[in-house]
Amino acid sequence: MRRILLSLLVIFLVALAGAWSVTRPATVPEAALAGLTGDATRGEAVFWAAGCASCHAAEGANGEDRLTLTGGQRFASDFGTFVAPNISMHPEEGIGDWTLAEFVTALQEGTSPDGRHYYPAFPYTAYRLAERQDLVDLWDFWQTLPASDVASEPHDVDFPYSVRRAVGLWNLLNLNDEFVVDGDLTEQELRGRYLSEALAHCAECHTPRNALGGLDRGAWMAGAPNPSGSGTIPALTPDRLRWSRDEIAAYLNDGFTPDFDSAGGHMVSVIRNLALLPEEDRAAIAAYLKVLPPAE
Repeated sequence: MRRILLSLLVIFLVALAGAWSVTRPATVPEAALAGLTGDATRGEAVFWAAGCASCHAAEGANGEDRLTLTGGQRFASDFGTFVAPNISMHPEEGIGDWTLAEFVTALQEGTSPDGRHYYPAFPYTAYRLAERQDLVDLWDFWQTLPASDVASEPHDVDFPYSVRRAVGLWNLLNLNDEFVVDGDLTEQELRGRYLSEALAHCAECHTPRNALGGLDRGAWMAGAPNPSGSGTIPALTPDRLRWSRDEIAAYLNDGFTPDFDSAGGHMVSVIRNLALLPEEDRAAIAAYLKVLPPAE
């Protein structure tokens, strides 16, 4: 019996060590960014495409105030309420003392400078598909943004979801380095796929999730329950969204639907962002939505 218990203990310790190893936070080394030079003008376009202000500006911020990423917005989910942190250029309360590699690590690996997992309410799951050059440009633009000394609020997440190391296991199950929509796509459709799947992370809201909160890639953009518990977020697949490409592109610019309704909720902020992109980018997103697999 003693030998059996000892064997079980050894097996448990080996399994625990293995789990600890495979769930460790990943990082992007400085060497991976060598030779890349940022451009703030290009980075501004990435900023709006990626929707940074939609979550990290203060609730109700408008105009230039949307560039002060003071945080504080609250996002309800089945796992608790997540609070957007201050990611302004303040060196203590924000991310002003981060390095480029720490910035890219956060965006693509979901790892903080102090080596902790971020919760996937932060869409690093999508940003990991972004081109490194775009993220370097984004960081260059970030240097021009104002600082805010407002302290970040803690998330309201109970045990066991409060165990950050467990996010490493979630990452193993859910991180993916391939785009969902593939096949023989045109240059315009490829651009739309990049904007939609990597930067604008449309699927984070418009795709249903499994029991662990991972996106159901088999029901891509097929609509989902609203995390707030109020209503549903509509499907964007062409069998459900039957607007023309021009109508979709126009909606992404001004928020008005073909039947004279207007965008509401979080989509208002998304459209504010997309309206600042070149017209061809909104047309590319529309083209991508038209080649999505049907929801049915």
